Amino acid sequence: MKATEVLADAFGRIREAVHDVVENLSAEELHARVGPEANSIAWLVWHLTRIQDDHIADAAGEEQLWQAAGWRERFGLPFPAAATGYGHTPQEVAEVRVDDGDLLLGYLDAVHDRTTAFVRGLAAADLDRVVDERWDPPVTLGVRLVSVLADDLQHAGQAAFVRGVLRNG
Repeated sequence: MKATEVLADAFGRIREAVHDVVENLSAEELHARVGPEANSIAWLVWHLTRIQDDHIADAAGEEQLWQAAGWRERFGLPFPAAATGYGHTPQEVAEVRVDDGDLLLGYLDAVHDRTTAFVRGLAAADLDRVVDERWDPPVTLGVRLVSVLADDLQHAGQAAFVRGVLRNG
């Protein structure tokens, strides 16, 4: 199995996990927070999708779908276009509001489709390409993809936990 196939499979697992969390939730459940400084499911899913969109677009040399495909306008959030949720305060977390999960899943699916197409089009040697020289050692594409996977899986798990608390007490 090629490394790019493993990466594509891993991104597919994020998509599956998020769909399992979001499907059939009410707007109230999407925005519920288990504590005053906790993240909501809506924020967690929006954030993990924004991170994937931001990082994959950068690696691919393309514009983010957030702006290019009109997702920013559809969400209507009060943040700058480049916002990904990184460093958001509890008050900003509360501002991520959506009417239903279909909007979150639509954005996730669009980003997932582009991500898997990008990853499947890579050769093994592409994973060694340096994509960020601000770090020591510089970050390669392979390391960046694993970083996105780790971050997204962590947030998908957090969202699943919140759903479990909400549905099972």
